[in-house]
Amino acid sequence: MSEQHVQSVLHSAPGSGAELLEELGMVLYVGAALIFVVVMGLLLHAVFSRRLRASARAWVIGGGIVFPAVTLFVLLTYSLAVGSAVSALNSGTALQLLLNCFGIDSNARIPPPLPGTLRINVVGKQWWWEVRYRAADGELRNVPLANELRIPVDEPVELMVSSGDVIHSFWVPSLAGKVDMIPGRTNRLVVRTSEPGIYRGQCAEYCGGQHALMALYVVAEPRERFYDWLRNQAQPARAPTDPFLRSGYDAFMQGRCPECHTVRGTPAEGTSGPDLTHIGGRHSLAAGVLKNHIGTMAGWIAGSQDVKPGNLMPDSEIHTGSQLRALAAWLESLE
Repeated sequence: MSEQHVQSVLHSAPGSGAELLEELGMVLYVGAALIFVVVMGLLLHAVFSRRLRASARAWVIGGGIVFPAVTLFVLLTYSLAVGSAVSALNSGTALQLLLNCFGIDSNARIPPPLPGTLRINVVGKQWWWEVRYRAADGELRNVPLANELRIPVDEPVELMVSSGDVIHSFWVPSLAGKVDMIPGRTNRLVVRTSEPGIYRGQCAEYCGGQHALMALYVVAEPRERFYDWLRNQAQPARAPTDPFLRSGYDAFMQGRCPECHTVRGTPAEGTSGPDLTHIGGRHSLAAGVLKNHIGTMAGWIAGSQDVKPGNLMPDSEIHTGSQLRALAAWLESLE
């Protein structure tokens, strides 16, 4: 996979909303520092100077009314401009955004996402993320995923976020600000980046005992590779031809896995757990807790409560060691 980026607000992705938020933060930090220096200078002048160079009335009007009013107005206007830019994700410089707010160079105003923009539904659950691609290039619909998003670079992607149980918060700091996921409500977030890579995110609102173990990854890829991947995700799982993998398939179907999980193209049609049709191609297991390979897959199936106590997936104690290895191998083959 592509390079993995650090989960940090100080490592914003190029062309993303986080880049604009980082710029806004720097403007506020530098502005606050300059104002502090000026105020301290005036304070020292007032303490040590023997002569007043301005009347008390001028100090009150100029320093107490005009200066804070102008400063706050400019900062508020710029903040609103950045907020508008983050909502539509057509980035610009601080000066350009400020001029746009006053109607100067109005042709450069940031437009809303165009119809046909890729839309992804993300539902927060205890403690994992259900992901569904609702539409892409007119033909792919309802492509399910879990604990991972893939997006094309240099294209805005609209995330419709909601919750299936308690309040969660979707936050990938390198791509955008956080958005709450509230039961009965759908919020909107637009993400974009011009740099391929893997960006780690996290639930940013306490949602229960395993809140800290509720991460996700956003994989940004070139447009052609992304749409090839999306077309593959829309396909059902292939029937295994290898005898070892076939024994893993049989172990899956004979256990309780189909009660909760769907594997499209098979009799497994459970809906309470993540869709496993292409689980082998995902970056992690258990919402970012484990790297995805045969060993961790087998360990998660056998002892999910040891890894993530309280989650809704029970430990599987019915499989022998050989059955467990075959089951893990079959799931890893689903790419």
